[in-house]
Amino acid sequence: RITARDVDEARDRVLMGPERRSMVVRETDRKVTAYHEVGHALAAQLLPHANRVAKLTVVPRGRAAGYMMPDADDRLHVTRPALEDMIAVALAGRAAEDIIFHEITTGAQNDFQQATSIARRMVTEWGMSDRIGKVAHATDQGTYLGGGPQMLPMSEHTAAQIDHEIKTLIDAAYTRATDLIGEHLGRVHEIVSVLLTRETLTGEEFAALLNGETLEPLPPAAPSTPPSLAG
Repeated sequence: RITARDVDEARDRVLMGPERRSMVVRETDRKVTAYHEVGHALAAQLLPHANRVAKLTVVPRGRAAGYMMPDADDRLHVTRPALEDMIAVALAGRAAEDIIFHEITTGAQNDFQQATSIARRMVTEWGMSDRIGKVAHATDQGTYLGGGPQMLPMSEHTAAQIDHEIKTLIDAAYTRATDLIGEHLGRVHEIVSVLLTRETLTGEEFAALLNGETLEPLPPAAPSTPPSLAG
């Protein structure tokens, strides 16, 4: 019989790769991962146009040390405020690391790529920069093997303006994420403590913790059955 847990595991395996519970992770790394993922989750749950939290975990899976999975996005049209919130959610993991540890790690590589991609498309494809205007500077037509949008020929001045606008969007989103985490820092510490103990939280559990509620204790693990002695 296929259960909801089986479906959840199959989805995560496809999206993120297999669990690596046998992987030995230093406690300091687990702590960094927990704050990173709770940072993502806090922004996803509180920013008005972001997709809410479906799940977050510190169990390594695939190449990820942990991850926060947002609810599925079924919007046909995405607004500028929603895109700005997406960027802030992507950067909130790094913001949490910066606030808590006063250091930055390599764990945010994919987050930066995602945030920069959204910001660049806002500026070069979707006409969402007042400075650049309602002009397309990239095209996805004729790209080789779906390699992503290709920049159209432009002057050095225009290219510099585009880079400036992208950086402006990124910096503004990072400031929003940092302010949000700072405002709710006490709750962040509490949720991280629970996440490190339970390893995985559902969206409903995260929302409850964010509201100051407590979770039901985990059921005790079933004792392992010793192998029978040959006799």
